[in-house]
Amino acid sequence: MNNIFLQLALVLILSSVFGYLAHRFKLPLVIAYLLSGLLFSLVLFIDPAHVQIFEFLPELGIALVLFLIGMELDLREIKSLGKPIVVGALVQIIISTLAGMTITKALGFSAIDSFYLGLGLSFSSTVVVIKLLLEKRDLASLYGKLSIGILLIEDLIAIGVLMGISVGSSTLQLGFQESLPLLALVAKALGLFILTYVLSRYVLERLFTAVATSIELLFLTALAWCFLFTTLAIISGFSVVIGAFLAGVALASSAYRFQIQSKIKPLRDFFVTLFFVYLGAQVKVGDFITHWPTILSLTAYALIVKPVIFLSVLGLFGFRRHTLFQTSLNLSQISEFSLVILLIGSKLGIVPPTLLSIMAAVTVLSVIISSVLISYSKKLYKVFSKYLGFFEHKTLTHYFEVKHEDQLLDHVVVVGAHRVGGPLVRFLKREKIPFIVMDFNPHVVEELKDNGVNVVYGDIGDPEVLASLQLETAKLIISTATDFGDNEMLLVECQRRKVQAKIVARAFDPEHGEILKKLGADYVIIPEKVSGDFIVNQLKHHWPQIHFAYA
Repeated sequence: MNNIFLQLALVLILSSVFGYLAHRFKLPLVIAYLLSGLLFSLVLFIDPAHVQIFEFLPELGIALVLFLIGMELDLREIKSLGKPIVVGALVQIIISTLAGMTITKALGFSAIDSFYLGLGLSFSSTVVVIKLLLEKRDLASLYGKLSIGILLIEDLIAIGVLMGISVGSSTLQLGFQESLPLLALVAKALGLFILTYVLSRYVLERLFTAVATSIELLFLTALAWCFLFTTLAIISGFSVVIGAFLAGVALASSAYRFQIQSKIKPLRDFFVTLFFVYLGAQVKVGDFITHWPTILSLTAYALIVKPVIFLSVLGLFGFRRHTLFQTSLNLSQISEFSLVILLIGSKLGIVPPTLLSIMAAVTVLSVIISSVLISYSKKLYKVFSKYLGFFEHKTLTHYFEVKHEDQLLDHVVVVGAHRVGGPLVRFLKREKIPFIVMDFNPHVVEELKDNGVNVVYGDIGDPEVLASLQLETAKLIISTATDFGDNEMLLVECQRRKVQAKIVARAFDPEHGEILKKLGADYVIIPEKVSGDFIVNQLKHHWPQIHFAYA
């Protein structure tokens, strides 16, 4: 089957069918795409290595995902979380590798095979986590930023590991001669970071200002910049992930980033679909049947042991149980980098090809299961929250996790203080009305704290956070949350606590609005309806002044 259009048609048909089923059963689309890839290679007997659309297009999707993430990421926020991110990533990789080696050695693998498997099991998937965070709109949350920060550090370490394997072959020696390529890699990394800063500050803004008069030209220039910088990173010995991410970071402060993002997102979604189909196609069913006990054992290790390691390490920095749970669950799958590590080891003759097949099966299985778990993380947290106190630091509390402890009475609770909630907060402060704010964006929380506002970091799914809002003594509760599930959860919790306050909630369609009213909302704001009513009122008011010329 050499016709590239037929290949693409089959992939998209399978993805659409499985995607529809996943949507109907409220499952992440990632699962649908992985199963499409599995069926593509299993039922159609097609080797993904010989499929032309898999030669380049999946990697293009990864580049676009990381390019957009780089634009959305505020490095000041990452810097404020620097220590837990770096320490969390390093300690987890070391402990996971050692624990993985112990388990695989017990399963009968040789020392060198155990090392490669243990190392592969220690990395989590940047692409999967980012896609799920985007779908849940959790990218701006504290646990979202922690997850992304840790993943980027892991990616940098993975690149160093790949270089080390390529240079040192099977000897794993660390002499001066062998370490020179790694030192050169560090120097190149510093050079790339400096270049990103210089271009961002002195060149790119002028360039995009010059082309901004045409949206099409702005879009093409942004893509050209992304691929040019990614190519530079690849030539320097880095991956597509690092190059595309830095290209995005360079545009993070640009006035044109929102227009660029809106144009690139549809393109990104298409190519990312191909990436997950390609990943699913890597699983060889024959090897899965032969090695299923090993595959299931290693998958269980990824889903249980890795999260426990993250819970333990991040707990030392004072994060509370909700942040710990969400971050650890986000990082409970195996990375696509793990396949690359095993692939290079196999090509160098260090490990047998069977190991790559085992790792591919573990990666796909862990991604499928973790995607479901992450999608239902709020419900899972309710089940496990009472057991997570063990991992919390007994005396230290992270800056973002400090709760408001003063007693409040007849106050206003504002859930979400960004675009819609911001003007409300300013009004309450100006009128000296007692109020408290809850928001899950660390940047918003820090800004409000600096302005002397009573603010709590967290989201509606965390009972501890809701307790700190003192809902029982509130006079008015206003939720500007965009997620229907969050508003539903808040109203159910208010019913459980027998809250007497008036409740204002937000919905995006009349059907959801009716459900929220039945759950106890006194008033539901539907943005589209409010906008329509406003336009009608303005027309009524100004109609006499409007004169139409009729032909």
